[in-house]
Amino acid sequence: MVDKPKVVLGVSGGIAAYKACELLRRLTESGHDVRVVPTAASLNFVGEATWSALSGNPASTEVWESVHEVPHVRIGQSADLVVVAPATADLLAKAAHGLADDLLTNTLLTARCPVVFAPAMHTEMWEHPATQENVATLRRRGALVIEPAVGRLTGKDTGKGRLPDPEEIFEVCRRVLARGVTEPDLAGRHVVISAGGTREPLDPVRFLGNRSSGKQGYALARTAVARGARVTLVAANTALADPAGVDVVRVGTAVQLREAVLKAAADADAVVMAAAVADFRPAEYAGGKIKKKDGQDPAPVALVRNPDVLAEISADRARVGQVVVGFAAETDDVLANGRAKLARKGCDLLVVNEVGESRTFGSEENEAVVLASDGSETPVPYGPKEALAEVIWDQVAVRL
Repeated sequence: MVDKPKVVLGVSGGIAAYKACELLRRLTESGHDVRVVPTAASLNFVGEATWSALSGNPASTEVWESVHEVPHVRIGQSADLVVVAPATADLLAKAAHGLADDLLTNTLLTARCPVVFAPAMHTEMWEHPATQENVATLRRRGALVIEPAVGRLTGKDTGKGRLPDPEEIFEVCRRVLARGVTEPDLAGRHVVISAGGTREPLDPVRFLGNRSSGKQGYALARTAVARGARVTLVAANTALADPAGVDVVRVGTAVQLREAVLKAAADADAVVMAAAVADFRPAEYAGGKIKKKDGQDPAPVALVRNPDVLAEISADRARVGQVVVGFAAETDDVLANGRAKLARKGCDLLVVNEVGESRTFGSEENEAVVLASDGSETPVPYGPKEALAEVIWDQVAVRL
């Protein structure tokens, strides 16, 4: 029998505590042994009985309960992962300064496993210099502090500080556990990823596009967050949920994508161009819907080239040492075309895969070969897109 991974779910006293119930459900249903450690303040939002019923384990709330088991030490020592969701400004401050005035903060001091914080608070509290210094301290020590989401807060307020969706926090936790590494190797790095497929308008109702779903780019974003990176995701026409801890910039066309990528890449350590960027766009945009005329064939659609974003950022790196990764979707002579494209684009790595109507696009799986400018080749067998994402980040991390 294989022991279930032991996860400690810390819950601090914010209104978003109720969302942690969904995170707990996903952790338990996916085979994790979860012990909930709520703060006293959090019990004003969700009661102890709820945590015990959902986890199947007694919720641990006090240092002085079951003293013979030394819970303030044992809980952290035995954990494979500690995740605090929501993590309030107060909790982050205590963790950063090593305070231990309740069971959760004691657990954080004794844990030698990966620790994930999912902050939730009002925008002003998140942006306060004290909070930002505390977050920087925790990250420097190896903790993974997820960037909060932007959206509706309590009352009428909106802004950055919303707890990311529990499903996306779960994805981060799952990837951290799978890696089994205490300190994230992309900590302190800023990475830019493009995803999805651009659309080039023909008239107000029609466009030239492609079959890209954006799933590979989103897998790259989620994986990079789990490895500690600050992630900017330039997303073109996707219907996917925002990954936890990611700044998402939405674009439509190739020209818009170029502008967003160049802006984000100005201080990036790595740029991964996973989006399917249209090579051409209509030379003219019809202001009204193009009508079908009886007895007449449609007029030819003249095309012009779109900017080559990958070649541009490869040739003009925004900073010394910046790593650039491209993707090549091919239908025939896959490796030969990929090697030629790698030389032509000038990037450091090129991920080459075979695509088709029912292959790769929209799928949860992928198969590829990662070509490097030094001549090395890394084949990645058919499997989940996150597995390919891990290989790509391994290659990037070596070059950083």
